Amino acid sequence: MDTSSRKCMIYSIGDSIISPLAMTSQGNYAAVIRGESRLQYRAHAFGLPEPCFVSLLDTERLDSAFSALSDFGAVGYTRMEKAAIVAAAQAIEEANIAADREDVLFVISTTKGNVELLEDNPYEPERPYLWRSAQIIAEYFDNPNTPIVVSNACISGCAAQITAFNQLRYGGYRYVVVVGADVLSKFVISGFQSFKALSVERCMPFGGERCGLNLGEAAAAIVYTMGDDERRVPDNALVFCGGGIRNDANHISGPSRTGEGLLRAIHAATDGYDLSQLAFINAHGTATPYNDDMESVAVNRAGLQHVPLNSLKGYFGHTLGAAGVLEVIMSKQALADQQVIKTLGTNKPGTANEVNVALQTQNAPGKAFLKLISGFGGSNAAVLFEIHRPKQ
Repeated sequence: MDTSSRKCMIYSIGDSIISPLAMTSQGNYAAVIRGESRLQYRAHAFGLPEPCFVSLLDTERLDSAFSALSDFGAVGYTRMEKAAIVAAAQAIEEANIAADREDVLFVISTTKGNVELLEDNPYEPERPYLWRSAQIIAEYFDNPNTPIVVSNACISGCAAQITAFNQLRYGGYRYVVVVGADVLSKFVISGFQSFKALSVERCMPFGGERCGLNLGEAAAAIVYTMGDDERRVPDNALVFCGGGIRNDANHISGPSRTGEGLLRAIHAATDGYDLSQLAFINAHGTATPYNDDMESVAVNRAGLQHVPLNSLKGYFGHTLGAAGVLEVIMSKQALADQQVIKTLGTNKPGTANEVNVALQTQNAPGKAFLKLISGFGGSNAAVLFEIHRPKQ
């Protein structure tokens, strides 16, 4: 679909990424372009007997960033809440909006929230629940509305953005702050280990010898708004072009071998769009044998196997509820520079169907990117974005 033909455009006006690499979107993008990663081998992470490769936020750095926001200090907030609040505050500041207004809504994406508090909870009894985490984040900004929580496995971040788009169109809100955040714990890591899904080496998305994923901690936020005056859209803003969520109900943890759910999500997101305008596809690319094979099948069935495709998991790890938000921001930055970021950790691709994996950061002419993401329970999502460039 041509953005010039839409009466109202949904577009971004602020964003932020908090990760082990950096504490801003620009800092993270610069680190990734340099090829940096904070994924590290941990022999006994969180007291677990099995080793793993993970990327962890620096707690002191996070506390410092949180304390700098106000006089509240870091006491009384969990690591997940602090990361989410710092990311949201930076995005809101860039957007130059007042978050305490009735026309501002918070949508929180998280898969685990404060789940570690089920084992040891020094806070109120409700603190481990996702609704309470979202409430605390929104209350920090004195927002009067009940926040929406999106927790749908790995697709949560993209599903939260599609929820935001619907709220802007039909919910009566002027701005929606989408925040994705997750941190790691013994519960989270042991859960993935029980599936035999973790690699004890650096992950290799779409690699022929891939053997599992790496986990990471992060928070990311995007502020979206809607308007009918293209002159108000900031340069290099994300412009929403289409999105789709489809569930193939294949298995509680295993993706469909046919890629049917993801294929239908792609079709929903790209319906009516000129696919020759795609610069690249940012795939989920977890580096598990099954996910990457499934994505390769779906991409081929969609006729997009020639489009450059990448995964960012080698830089950040799988950041769970933050992934769909973080990776959209990173892709926005790359599209603004007309390039596709290389898939770190992979030298020799090998999937069920051949796809055009970006093995080096390279030029990517085009005005749009397609974000793909899939998760447990057969969930799949696809979101299509253009980058706004001023007319010459």
